[in-house]
Amino acid sequence: MLNCIDNSGATVVECIANMRMKRHARIGDRIIVVVQKSRNLGEAGPGAGPGSVTAAKVRRGDIRHAIVVRTVNKVQRKDGMVVKFDDNACALIGKNGEPIGTRINGVVGAELRDKQWSKILSLASMHV
Repeated sequence: MLNCIDNSGATVVECIANMRMKRHARIGDRIIVVVQKSRNLGEAGPGAGPGSVTAAKVRRGDIRHAIVVRTVNKVQRKDGMVVKFDDNACALIGKNGEPIGTRINGVVGAELRDKQWSKILSLASMHV
């Protein structure tokens, strides 16, 4: 189970396949997920007017591609620093590689830069 940290409408997803064909996914890996829990349809953001309704882009049960942005497993960088996050998290993407959400909430790993996921880094508020 992974947290989904973008504003696509999903909150919890489950990994069903790793595109690397290895045992564990690392930061920057593309995985296939199924949405387990999604935000309510018609949920308006803060400051929205009385008639505004936002449609969720994904629903429960949808199968989507995602990029792993945080892992609990330790990652050692080339400079010797070891990075470990508190949870496993991902950001949903389309089959063409474009992010589904328009904003990423929370911290993402800087290893995304090495794997050419700069679009996800630009949407994130902070990367470590």
